[in-house]
Amino acid sequence: MDQHWKSLKPYLLVTPQTILILMFLVVPIVFIAVVSFWEFTGYSMTPAFTFQNYTSLFSSDVTLRTYLNTFKFVGLVWLATLLIGYPVAYFLAFHVPKLQWQVLLFLLCTIPFWTSNIIRMISWVPLLGKEGLVNQLLIGVGLIQQPLEFLLYSDFAVVLGMVHLYIIFMIAPIFNSLMRIDRNLVTAAEDMGASGFGVFREVILPLSAPGIAIGSIFIVTLVMGEFVTVRLMGGGQAASIGKLIQTQIGSVQYPLAAANAMVLLGVTLVLVVGILRVVNIRKEL
Repeated sequence: MDQHWKSLKPYLLVTPQTILILMFLVVPIVFIAVVSFWEFTGYSMTPAFTFQNYTSLFSSDVTLRTYLNTFKFVGLVWLATLLIGYPVAYFLAFHVPKLQWQVLLFLLCTIPFWTSNIIRMISWVPLLGKEGLVNQLLIGVGLIQQPLEFLLYSDFAVVLGMVHLYIIFMIAPIFNSLMRIDRNLVTAAEDMGASGFGVFREVILPLSAPGIAIGSIFIVTLVMGEFVTVRLMGGGQAASIGKLIQTQIGSVQYPLAAANAMVLLGVTLVLVVGILRVVNIRKEL
């Protein structure tokens, strides 16, 4: 009896988690996939099996351009968060001597994220608007004669807003990877005559690659489905797949929205798998 119980114990331990995953992840995705094949006439939807939703999706120039615009946002936000987040994480890990100060400064980085995302987006309006503080400052010092219109309600504003929202998701895993690096490896490289850049290139950067990969996965998955920032910071002048799906749901085009959601899920999975193929992140988990 005891032996039988021991053989069943691992399965019983994972049963609650498995049920939750099935109920709140797998089953909803299956429902979305089923609805994506329903027939939609423009006025009503009918339970059926048709590829028309996917056909119209791939044959639409607007949808394809929207996907390309989404990929542009993903690339720009990923690059900006990496270029900003890596130096911040590197400074915390290698130039702050005491662990207490490292933790404190890292917590300071998270303070802006204690507030609502919408409030943080709205806070950019008085800064970047035509009559905002940035334009007033630039006009005041004589750098420009007319307000810069691209600062708000543009692709630039969307990227800026996303970087503001999600940069902590790049800083945190990179900081964790850098803290795991054995400092003796750095000392050994320096003793062998490696320059500062050589130590970074040959030791620190490769060992921090899993953190970069994890941060990249966070950024890709978050930006691919983003629609709130696109709506608030784009002002109707920017488009993304997440915003398109929201618009389709608002106009009760559920089959089309479901088809877009499934394609978006597939594209995101391909990007994530590509990152995992390039970098082995198991050592970070």
